[in-house]
Amino acid sequence: MGLWRWRRNPLRRPTDLFEAWVAFAALVCVVVVAPSVGWIAGLRVDGTLQRAAQAQRQERHLVPAVVVRPAPESAADVSADASAQRTAPQRTQIVAVWTAPDGTSHEGTVPAAEEPPHPGDRFRIWTDTQGRVVGQPLDPSAAVLHAGIAGLAAAIGVAALVETVRRLVVRRLMHRRYIRLDRAWAAAGPDWGRAGAGS
Repeated sequence: MGLWRWRRNPLRRPTDLFEAWVAFAALVCVVVVAPSVGWIAGLRVDGTLQRAAQAQRQERHLVPAVVVRPAPESAADVSADASAQRTAPQRTQIVAVWTAPDGTSHEGTVPAAEEPPHPGDRFRIWTDTQGRVVGQPLDPSAAVLHAGIAGLAAAIGVAALVETVRRLVVRRLMHRRYIRLDRAWAAAGPDWGRAGAGS
């Protein structure tokens, strides 16, 4: 579609040829530029996330902990709706003790590793160097997945932007064509259909 605009034709307007070139440029952008932008964005995000994952693996440590007792339920837990608890099950909170990588001893409330928790059970938790409980370090494969999603989103965004610009240009061209048609019709209108007017 649209290739007819390149054919030599006495009825072809300059705007028809311009519209054909705009469509061709948009196609090239969608087929070549958008995937390239997505690839570059994915590589950059992957590099950033891999560095973050490596830094987290160096700063976070898996240390042994021991269950002391179940944690007391908070008022918010007691007043929570039972149906909401069934739809979103939460792990039991326990009080545990652990030794940080720097040798200091800590006690705090953490999620239970197993259900039901028993005092004296041993499990492992992630902490920073000072013994504060932290999340698990970012997995390199998860970083690759996030980078792929970011690259795909960037490519789709560029393609959508190109298509939006193409549609705006075509709309502007159509508007100009209607203006020229109205002017031509207004010039021919007073004589249209009158005898001896040559129409």
